[in-house]
Amino acid sequence: MKLRIDDITADVKELWFNESEQETNHLLAKGPIQEYRILAPLDVDLSYYRSGMELFFEGKLSAPVMATCARCAEEFSRPAARSFRFVVAPKSVGDEANGDLRNEDLEFSVYEGEDVDLSPLIREQMLLALPTRPLCDEDCRGLCPVCGTNLNNGTCDCRTEVPDPRLAILRNLKVGRSSAN
Repeated sequence: MKLRIDDITADVKELWFNESEQETNHLLAKGPIQEYRILAPLDVDLSYYRSGMELFFEGKLSAPVMATCARCAEEFSRPAARSFRFVVAPKSVGDEANGDLRNEDLEFSVYEGEDVDLSPLIREQMLLALPTRPLCDEDCRGLCPVCGTNLNNGTCDCRTEVPDPRLAILRNLKVGRSSAN
């Protein structure tokens, strides 16, 4: 979604649009978190205005997401949503920064030319809406470490005794007899 800079005024405007999920899915497939797939276009509800040369954007996005649970390896779908805000300034203003990042810089981007392309910023916000570790449920019991049974569907007969970690040092202790004469 591109907006002409000259069409953005001091009056707050509302905009609703769909952003294609294809490029976001392409980024997910190449990135470190490959457990997710966006199932439909991203719904974006956006308000924006201009103050001087800076452009202010605030809104919400949502999309249905398919993921693979990190504990039980089952696929599940769930909506992902995120509220966002960011400021976009001309590239010449962004170049004046001294290179030190502050918290407010994470909401700051630059534009160049007569249009501002919101698509990369929207994709970034969608990626930020995804948890780093997908779980089908907070109480997911995962897989049995011995037989691989999904413990959410039932139990297995495997013995999985967990030794007390405080006693781990004793496993390396060598006991020997010494003869005292």
